[in-house]
Amino acid sequence: MNETLPLARPRKPDWLRVRAPMSPEVLATRRLVRRLALHTVCEEAACPNIGTCWQQRHATFMILGDTCTRACAFCNVKTGLPGPVDEAEPARVAEAVAELGLAHVVITSVDRDDLPDGGAGQFVRVIEAIRARAPATTIEILTPDFRNKADTAVAAILAARPDVFNHNLETVPRLYPRIRPGARYYHSLRLLDRVKTLNPTIFTKSGLMVGLGEERLEIHQVMDDMRAAGIDFITIGQYLQPTPRHAPVASFVPPEAFAAYAAVARAKGFLLVAASPLTRSSFHAGADFQRLQAARAAGLAQGAARALA
Repeated sequence: MNETLPLARPRKPDWLRVRAPMSPEVLATRRLVRRLALHTVCEEAACPNIGTCWQQRHATFMILGDTCTRACAFCNVKTGLPGPVDEAEPARVAEAVAELGLAHVVITSVDRDDLPDGGAGQFVRVIEAIRARAPATTIEILTPDFRNKADTAVAAILAARPDVFNHNLETVPRLYPRIRPGARYYHSLRLLDRVKTLNPTIFTKSGLMVGLGEERLEIHQVMDDMRAAGIDFITIGQYLQPTPRHAPVASFVPPEAFAAYAAVARAKGFLLVAASPLTRSSFHAGADFQRLQAARAAGLAQGAARALA
């Protein structure tokens, strides 16, 4: 009798191996997060860089609870019916930012399709709380797509003046029905275009995962779509299957392929590119923000010099 055996999960190559997140700084960051009853995407999404970031006392805070109304095939955040919005959460996030002494912070959230504003109001309250408690800290937001609420949500958040607006496209359009079934590629693209239309000076950012079965030219086309929407900064990282229930890894993309993607992205005019197997949206976000500012300043200086020539 022949039996179909389950396929073994592919073995991670050496370039994806990271050390376990254990150090006094990691433990201190974990204690802070627990004491203030906060959620981080570092833990909820099983980020491979948690040890590196938490050792540096950096954490990406995930607001609006730990339960998402979507069920994306790549994401480790639990799905279900979320609880009510925690009105005290913005103050606790601001306290954590101040205690950690963060020069730059990334704020993300679960999808909250159950809320009339998709959770935009909580982003605003968190930004305002951080500005009041840690006014020197720059703020990057990584938002959901605010399905059916994008125009009002984007306008409200931009009025609160974040420094970077990030929304990840995640994958190529062909794979959306399987990988991101609750979302629509062109809706996400329009959201980022709307951000740039309303505030041309804000830095916009978006990220892709590779290794899900996409083709190289599909990634190039997404880059073109991003540039047409005015996106400044692209991140590209390797997809890692969080559990056997999630979408399998189709391939482990080697470092040289990431270098090739980065070269193409730079040629297409992105202000900043981060592409490597372990790249994630919020990894090294503070240093990247400084690089974005420097790149914009250099571009303005070059433009002024050409105008005077």
